[in-house]
Amino acid sequence: MGICFFNDDQVKRFQPLTLTRPMDDLRVGILTIREKWIKSLESSHYSRLLPDYLNGVFERGKVEGNEEVLWLNSRMLPSQSFLGALKALQEGQKLVFKGVTVAAKVDAKSSAKMFSENSFNDAGLDTIEVKEVIHLEHLWDLLSLNSYEIEKDIQLLGLKSISEEKEEIPESVYHPKNTFIGKDIHIEPGCIFIAEKGPVVICDGATIEAGSILRGPVVVGEGATVKMAARIYDGTTIGPVCKVGGEVAGCIFHSYSNKAHDGFAGNSIFGQWVNLGANTITSNLKNDYKNIDVTDWITKDLIQTGRQFLGTVMADHSKTAINTMLNTGTICGVSSNVFIDELSPKVIDSFTWLGPRGPAIYRFEKAIEVMQAMMKRRDVELTDDYKRMMKHIFTSR
Repeated sequence: MGICFFNDDQVKRFQPLTLTRPMDDLRVGILTIREKWIKSLESSHYSRLLPDYLNGVFERGKVEGNEEVLWLNSRMLPSQSFLGALKALQEGQKLVFKGVTVAAKVDAKSSAKMFSENSFNDAGLDTIEVKEVIHLEHLWDLLSLNSYEIEKDIQLLGLKSISEEKEEIPESVYHPKNTFIGKDIHIEPGCIFIAEKGPVVICDGATIEAGSILRGPVVVGEGATVKMAARIYDGTTIGPVCKVGGEVAGCIFHSYSNKAHDGFAGNSIFGQWVNLGANTITSNLKNDYKNIDVTDWITKDLIQTGRQFLGTVMADHSKTAINTMLNTGTICGVSSNVFIDELSPKVIDSFTWLGPRGPAIYRFEKAIEVMQAMMKRRDVELTDDYKRMMKHIFTSR
């Protein structure tokens, strides 16, 4: 049986992060949504429905014409109860949670047709109601669920703690039963791991530079670097090949992003290839302590988050200059440059050059040149398909 990810209308709420990726590529916990499902279902292959402009940057996969397909709503996260409901699902049935289709099992012919048309259709399927599903409704749900998903992913990956693998435990590791350290890592002198209230996970190939303090739940992804004397607080995921320093609390960095210097980032989400200049600060709490409103990326309506703490959501390839101050609940699009000497506006459009004289359009050719230079430093090619994706986002801004 194959699996195929589909989106519903609510996926639009996850822009601007999903301007440059499918929903299943968002990271929460240790893994992306797709990686969680592949591991949970022990699947050898997957497929997904994609907007046309993402083709080539991300693989659609294949839906074979001779096997039934389990269709998964990409906003849903695996859990024991949900996996049990999926196991009992029969061909021609769909699982529905609060009026939303969360999964369906469809015959091979119908699945192949939907895949070729790049459109999921659940009409005619028998409905089975489910009472509880771990799911994402808004961008900030990634932050709310991150600590919980870190612990779930540890079990899913079958990670072994340092106390299970090593006879001698360094004095700097507090609560070794909740500390997980991968292969080929480099930990410099003076580092402290505090895992008493949540796990500390250091993935393969990571580097923790001297004097850094990590308090779990924290993940340092594969090939990532925690810079010297960093303070990384609970609820933080540092994705693969990121470089992060200074003070960080309750954040998600997807991959290849840098916050290498001092400055505070709190309760924020950063996409790929983001670079925060030295002493960049994200405000994550209002002076009046009231809950934070954010602006919907598409409608520009204000949305009540119900959260007292929320910093910045910054999409791929955006950058800040030194001493940048990002406002509470800021939403920043793709490939923007922020170099103002006052608090940022709450919404920064994609391809915006935001300086002291106000916003201007970031020239596309110059933006591509900078992307290429940054990606080359990590031996990643900027392909023609990637350029076409960025051109679509630029012209649609």
